[in-house]
Amino acid sequence: MKTLTLLRHAKSTWDDPVARDFDRPLNPRGRRAARTVGAEMRSLGLGFDRVLASPARRVMETLGEVEGAFGRLGADYDERLYLASPTTLLDLVHATPDEVARLLLVGHNPGLEELALLLAGDGALRSEVAVKYPTATLAEIAFDIPWSEIAPGTGRLARFIRPRDLDPELGPDEDTH
Repeated sequence: MKTLTLLRHAKSTWDDPVARDFDRPLNPRGRRAARTVGAEMRSLGLGFDRVLASPARRVMETLGEVEGAFGRLGADYDERLYLASPTTLLDLVHATPDEVARLLLVGHNPGLEELALLLAGDGALRSEVAVKYPTATLAEIAFDIPWSEIAPGTGRLARFIRPRDLDPELGPDEDTH
C-alpha cells in the first residue's frame, strides 16, 4: 500500500511588497490554519517516509507552522515543485523509491488539486476536491500499486482535510492565494 498526501501551502499575503511571487509570506490566518492542520495530522497519527516541498517562502513557512503542531517532517526542498503542473508532480511520484510507503508533497495550486482529481477514483471526497481545494488543505490518496505504476484513477481519496472543517473561523477561503 502506498499513500500520497498532498498539502497545499497556507494562505499568503499580497500586502507584503516583495519583488517575486516566490517570496510571498504567509498571512496571520494562514499561519493559524497551518498550525491547525498540523495538530490534526498529529491527532490522526499521520506519518511520512519522504517529504518533498516547494522552496517558495509560503511553503517553507507553512511547513514551519505545521511542524510546530505536528513535529519535525524533515522536508527536502525541490524547485520542481514550485507552481508545478500535475504532470511534473506525477513524475516526482513515479520517481519515488519503492521502499517509501508514505509520500508527502507540499506545494501549490492548481497543480495539487489537478493531481488529486487525476489520481482519485470516484467518491464523495473527490467531489469535494472538485468544488475547491483551499489553502492549507490536505488530501490523502491510497494506492495498491507501486509508485511507478500510479496512473489516472488508480487511487482512492482517503482524506480531504480543510482548515475550515477543523475551525469554522478559518473558512471559507475566498481567494486563491
